[in-house]
Amino acid sequence: MSDLQVTDPSTGAQATLAVEDAPDGELAIQTLPLDAWHRARGGRMVPFAGYHMPVQYEGITAEHLWVRAQAGLFDVSHMGQLMLSGDGADTDVDGAIEALIPADVRSLALGQQRYSLLLDESGGILDDLMVSRWPGGLYVVVNGATKWDDIAHLREHLPDAVTINHLDDRALLALQGPKAFEVLKRHVTGEWPLDALVFMRGGRFDLAGVDAYISRSGYTGEDGFEISIPATAAEAVAGLLCAEPEVKPIGLGARDSLRLEADLPLYGHDLSPETTPVMAALGFALGSKRRREEANFPGAARILAEREQGPVARRVGLIVDGRQPVREGAAVVDAEGSEVGRVTSGGHAPTLGRAIAMAYVPLAMAEPGTRITLTQRGKVHQATVAAMPFVPHRYVRAGGTA
Repeated sequence: MSDLQVTDPSTGAQATLAVEDAPDGELAIQTLPLDAWHRARGGRMVPFAGYHMPVQYEGITAEHLWVRAQAGLFDVSHMGQLMLSGDGADTDVDGAIEALIPADVRSLALGQQRYSLLLDESGGILDDLMVSRWPGGLYVVVNGATKWDDIAHLREHLPDAVTINHLDDRALLALQGPKAFEVLKRHVTGEWPLDALVFMRGGRFDLAGVDAYISRSGYTGEDGFEISIPATAAEAVAGLLCAEPEVKPIGLGARDSLRLEADLPLYGHDLSPETTPVMAALGFALGSKRRREEANFPGAARILAEREQGPVARRVGLIVDGRQPVREGAAVVDAEGSEVGRVTSGGHAPTLGRAIAMAYVPLAMAEPGTRITLTQRGKVHQATVAAMPFVPHRYVRAGGTA
């Protein structure tokens, strides 16, 4: 892991992004199906999760604000797309994956998806993921930087009767923003209209002649869609969508600032094996009443005790005084100057025109409105614990927009 200093041409400001070297055992950074496509459109490529990926095109702030107002296309093909299925009709795939994550998988309807967490035996977070019911099995999307470890973990802990198929012949695109629906609607047909999809629902569609699995989800807080397609069709689909006047390609920099504003934690920064779901303020991911009563997911005793009694520390959002952002690694200090917590993500929020951050703080300091002192590189910063998300989500749920 290393820091990349990026100059945002849309503002002239300097931004610091964490980028990742190739995973252990990889001889070189790999390329994704759209590598040449990104370069041809001026994408500045950086190493991330073992792949060359675009950090920006026109500038992080300009791209961020475009997504908030129009629609942006993100290439997230570095993510791991997996299909879990049973060798026979009597194989309990749902029960097998429920032994590793706290989500209620059994109740998933066809096309429905849920956010969940891959846990170690002590309740620490190994990764966050999405699990969906597809025809023929469970479709699971894991983070790119952890996908090989995740696959190894699943192979070690799932029964031999559960087949894990890594869909490495598929690309994954995310079309995000308030104009995403009207753009995508121009190009898809299916068994039902696109507007039948609400947040966290998906289905198969024909996207300009390409067989696509489309879910209404994403990582920006905006309405939008994630589109799984054959890798061979990635350039055609990306070109088709970006030919629409409302759509521009968007890089990793704006993806990071958008998810930070939306209170969406990033694995390897805000989530790790040292954090539990309760510490990470992800209690909604603890599944149904049935799952909590069964308490048969890893680390259940610890997690459920934290849910009742409170954890020693909790992830919070911070509004930082002044315009100077604080970055990952800044210390949270008490009145005596002793370190009691740490910033895990931070930066400028273009929508708000403010510096914001996420941090783990003692539970007694986690109440919104609490004043917090931060130190980084010899400088002292003041901040206030804020209600999350910083920018309201605009997901389209059944009955209206969130």
